[in-house]
Amino acid sequence: MIRINLTKTYVPFIATAMLSSALMAAEPETEDEKAFYFLGTAISSNLEMMNLSEREVEMVIAGLRDSLAGEAVELNQALYNQKLREITEQRIAAVANEERVASQEYVSKMAAEKGAVQTASGLVYLETKAGDGASPTATSRVAAHYHGTLRDGTVFDSSVDRGEPLTIGLNQVIPCWTEGIAMMKEGGKAKLTCPSDIAYGERGQGAILPNSALTFEVELIEIVE
Repeated sequence: MIRINLTKTYVPFIATAMLSSALMAAEPETEDEKAFYFLGTAISSNLEMMNLSEREVEMVIAGLRDSLAGEAVELNQALYNQKLREITEQRIAAVANEERVASQEYVSKMAAEKGAVQTASGLVYLETKAGDGASPTATSRVAAHYHGTLRDGTVFDSSVDRGEPLTIGLNQVIPCWTEGIAMMKEGGKAKLTCPSDIAYGERGQGAILPNSALTFEVELIEIVE
């Protein structure tokens, strides 16, 4: 996924181009068009937390259109770069705060499920199939299948969907995985609900908002080494 730093000078121009439904009304047909369409979706996904109003979207489109036509209103670059940074920081902070509250409620709900165990870190562990093999350590290398979802059920990553298990060291993953998979046995399956503090925290990642709680359905296939 392409990542765009919202504090960069070029954001008001290139990122806003991808918000224009008018410019993207037609379905992409050629491979080049599909590549540019992908660029648009990749860039615009980084602006979701801005929660732009209809009027703000109109201004974004107007800025793009006028710039391409060489008729852009002259604005103080330093002043409005700073203004954009301030707006971005404020809106991202608001979204992050809302997500923290909602995620805490979600984790509490998952902890109340029958059979769930909540550890000192906040991890909610629910065994769905008992394994009969060995348990890995926090530094073991394992092969596992997983299905990762946001608190609303949206799938953000899945080795199951890709049809290929992940092989990785448990010291190379988020703390929730390190702790949770070490509680499993080979051949077992479990549902791990991860508070944001032991997932991606305040930074988020891709489709994962800052302060997001996550759930992983994991199958521990084997301990590789």
